[in-house]
Amino acid sequence: MAKTLIIGSNGQIGTDLLNELRLIYGNEQILASDIREPENFDHNFVHLDATDSKAVKQVLIDHQIEEVYLMAAILSANAEKMPTKAWDINMQVLFNVLELAKEGYIKKLFWPSSIAVFGPHTPRIDTPQYTIMDPNTVYGISKLAGERWIEYYREHYDVDVRSVRYPGIISWKTMPGGGTTDYAVEIFHEALTKGHYTSFLAANTRLPMMYMPDAIRATIKIMEADKNQLRIHNSYNIAGISFTPQELAQSIQNYIPDFSIDYQPDFRQAIAESWPESIDDRMAFKDWHWHHQYDLETMVKDMLMHLSEKYHKEAGFIF
Repeated sequence: MAKTLIIGSNGQIGTDLLNELRLIYGNEQILASDIREPENFDHNFVHLDATDSKAVKQVLIDHQIEEVYLMAAILSANAEKMPTKAWDINMQVLFNVLELAKEGYIKKLFWPSSIAVFGPHTPRIDTPQYTIMDPNTVYGISKLAGERWIEYYREHYDVDVRSVRYPGIISWKTMPGGGTTDYAVEIFHEALTKGHYTSFLAANTRLPMMYMPDAIRATIKIMEADKNQLRIHNSYNIAGISFTPQELAQSIQNYIPDFSIDYQPDFRQAIAESWPESIDDRMAFKDWHWHHQYDLETMVKDMLMHLSEKYHKEAGFIF
């Protein structure tokens, strides 16, 4: 196992990815890094501003890193509030690691894309791997540009970059970081603590989602795949669950009957309406045997079980 660096290890996905990689490969093999210090002391953590290419290079050299997971980014909703900063950060960090990979300091790189690369003219049902891509958000534009650049570096410099297009990610361990699908995490916390949630998306807004264990499994699985099996050199579609806020609320009410929800759509509604409702991920299945494991019911049950323990509640659920 080559020594691995996670850039953005304190983020929603980075936190779970760090734990799983260390569980598989051992604590000493996986170096955590972020611009923010972790909540708990971690002796195998380095403070790192990934926009500083020299600093990233020094970490790679000092710790003999060969593989990098680049998880740092400003997400969709926050990016709309500070578009130039989001563009600068999201693109500069990617260029820094691509150049370092080109120079031989990184042997294998993971960079996440997103369903945000799709846009209002993309087919919304079973969105195919190759299709119209006309994103109208800063985040989506940066991810689409990133996809073109990672394919360019692969074809021109033989840089080994692996990528998937994440749908919305749902996790009980960490709160989301400013995305359009954040409601699907917030709703569980509010259901347990307040018994009510006000959704910032309309009741019937269907979006592709994925439970965190599936997202982490996809991330590690594509990194472990034989390079010669990977025919997609920009980013693979991966699918999980598609549901609406209303359907999610109804599933939660199976365990918390008194839970209620209302709807006050905000600026994120327009973003959601430009994204797909469901994803066709057959190419990921063919090339590296990807398939999600969690459906809506098993995800809701697992989320409520873990979060009820987190809040020390005598919830009385029937699991």
